[in-house]
Amino acid sequence: MSIDVNNESGTEVDEQAILDIARYALARMRIHPLSELSVIVVDAEAMEQLHIQWMDLPGPTDVMSFPMDELRPPSKDDDEPPQGLLGDIVLCPEVAQKQGKEAETQHSMDEELQLLTVHGVLHLLGYDHEEPDEKAEMFGLQAAIVDGWRAERGLTGPSPAPTVS
Repeated sequence: MSIDVNNESGTEVDEQAILDIARYALARMRIHPLSELSVIVVDAEAMEQLHIQWMDLPGPTDVMSFPMDELRPPSKDDDEPPQGLLGDIVLCPEVAQKQGKEAETQHSMDEELQLLTVHGVLHLLGYDHEEPDEKAEMFGLQAAIVDGWRAERGLTGPSPAPTVS
C-alpha cells in the first residue's frame, strides 16, 4: 500500500498514526495492497478554499475526499480486489481540534484526525451518510475500524465518537 502523508498545515500532527490507521482501514476493507492514497493536512484557510470551490459551502470543514479510480471493496471474500489510485484525503487539524473538544467523549486532535482519516477512506470507497441507512452503515463501519485499530495497539479508553456530519 502506497500512502503519502503531507502536512502543509503548520500544526504538529501524528503523521505516523494517520498513516497507520489509513493502512489498517484499507487492509480491513480488502483494498489491493498496491493501491495508492494521498493524505494532505492543511490549515483552515486552505480547507475553506477547497470547501468553497468543491462544495460551494462557506468555512473550513474537517475532512474532504477526492476519489480517483473509484475503487470499491471486493464483493466476495474470494474476489481479487482491483488495484488503482484511491485518491486524496484532505484533513484540517484546526477543525479537528475544535471537534475533539466539543465531542460527547472529548478527545485529542490526533484522535479526531485518526477518525477523520477513516471517514475519508470510506468516502473514497463510495460510502456516504446522506440517508439514515447509509449513515448507519458508514458510521458503524467507521467505528469498527477505529476500534479495531485501537485494540491492536492496546489503546485504552473510549474511542472517539463520530463528530463528522
